Amino acid sequence: MKKVLLWVFLLTPFFTFAQEDAWVFFTDKENVAESIANPISILTQEAIDRKEMHGVAIDERDVPVNEAYIAVIKEQAGISVLAKSKWMNCVHVRGSLEDIQALEDLQLEGEFFVSGIEFADDSLTRSSEGFGFVKDDPIDPQQRVEYNYGATENQVTMLNADFLHQQDFTGEGIIVAVLDSGFPGIDTNDGFARTRDNGRLLDGYDFVDRVDDEFAFANSSHGTRTASDIVGFIQDQFVGTAPDAFLYCFRTEDVNSENPVEESYWVEAAERADSLGVDVINTSLGYRTYDNPAYSHTYEDMDGQTTFISRGSNLAFEKGMLMVTSAGNSGTGMISAPADAPGVLTVGAVNSNGDYVSFSSIGPSSDGRVKPDVMAKGQSAAVIRPNGTIDTSNGTSFSSPIMAGAVASFWQAYPELTNAEVMQIVRESAHLFTNPTPQMGYGIPNFEDAFNNVLRVEESAFAKAYSLSPNPANAMVQIQFPEGASQATIFVYDLLGKKVLQKEITTTDNALRIDRLTVGVYIVQIQEEGFSTTQKLIKN
Repeated sequence: MKKVLLWVFLLTPFFTFAQEDAWVFFTDKENVAESIANPISILTQEAIDRKEMHGVAIDERDVPVNEAYIAVIKEQAGISVLAKSKWMNCVHVRGSLEDIQALEDLQLEGEFFVSGIEFADDSLTRSSEGFGFVKDDPIDPQQRVEYNYGATENQVTMLNADFLHQQDFTGEGIIVAVLDSGFPGIDTNDGFARTRDNGRLLDGYDFVDRVDDEFAFANSSHGTRTASDIVGFIQDQFVGTAPDAFLYCFRTEDVNSENPVEESYWVEAAERADSLGVDVINTSLGYRTYDNPAYSHTYEDMDGQTTFISRGSNLAFEKGMLMVTSAGNSGTGMISAPADAPGVLTVGAVNSNGDYVSFSSIGPSSDGRVKPDVMAKGQSAAVIRPNGTIDTSNGTSFSSPIMAGAVASFWQAYPELTNAEVMQIVRESAHLFTNPTPQMGYGIPNFEDAFNNVLRVEESAFAKAYSLSPNPANAMVQIQFPEGASQATIFVYDLLGKKVLQKEITTTDNALRIDRLTVGVYIVQIQEEGFSTTQKLIKN
């Protein structure tokens, strides 16, 4: 996590900023029906397969932004286009206030195509309508793998992720994207040779400098160190939590400045990741304060629905990916975006004894949700540096990838689970799940317990027989019972694990009203005689 020194706060009020940053939203897209009917034209086969497995719809948000609109924007005097988002159908621009406001009147072939403009400086935004976003109301035994973990033993065994490795679940087949500030050495040093030699270093892209040729593994070493906690491997010295996962490296953070365009870079990279079939995204970044103080976010903005990057994170979650991100290094200061997003598994930091460390940002979110979600080692975490040496680093920047790799290895064991189910199972395995705190959230997960809990459910024929219909639903859901069952209890949780509904159901009273729930994704748990099943419910 990048720290902003105190003197910046003292000096920036005297600066003037002639240029403004803003998001320009478009009215529509082209060839929507044709693209959805032929998804391979806009997504890779890996992305299509992942969405099909997890029941994620391919919709208009997957269709690229109309390049003709972008071309017109680029032609305008004084305007620079820095990033684009297909999910939110917009571009990030920079220019004078007057030049940006003039974009509202642009036409193409006689039709207005700008639906609204949202400035990074909230005071300049005229209306919140038309921005493309509506704010919601608040297993047979496997061959055992035995590693000598060396420097990583404490951070791996703290989560019981070594149990997953012993069952031969090491992230193989799971695609992880690391969005960070640079990746020097990943293409050369021995700590990533296992990934390279097995064809698992897939690609990278620099969204900051727009590198169009072969991705340069350069810039800040922060991404190298975070990625090492996922896929790093040095025999008998260092083992990441998912040493056999596939890896994409995307640079979205510019360490030379703090500007909201980095949020746009992140969303654009998440969209790229989704189109490539990525399963897990690790983000060891966070945004609260900017060089231009008018752009900075308040604690009230940390409601999971306000900042551009948090909105993008929620959309990435809807698309079926699992986002893992750092809580932040503000100590008693609050979490930063996108750690506030409901669709993100937010990770705080503990020491080698599993105790909270003072630099780890605390929750809750401004709307009262539990954040951070879970904890992992972040003080003196073992990392691999660009030159291949093993060292230690401090920060929630490293607790996040340690967790992300463990999640990837767990998901390999149960690939049929949805991202929402994985997040909830991980939360429920944590040691403070029944008594979360602002410092520790739900606590430290136990991936052996998580693995065994899913296994017990899967072994029950009962668990496979219940179904929800319709799903997605608007007002009512019918619960279909398996043969021989007549009554059960149904619980509905939001994505943060908060129970929002509970009802005793029978074969004659099997309807559940959900019309009062806000639009989004929920976790449904059905319990009967000591068994339970967990399913995803989408509220339209």
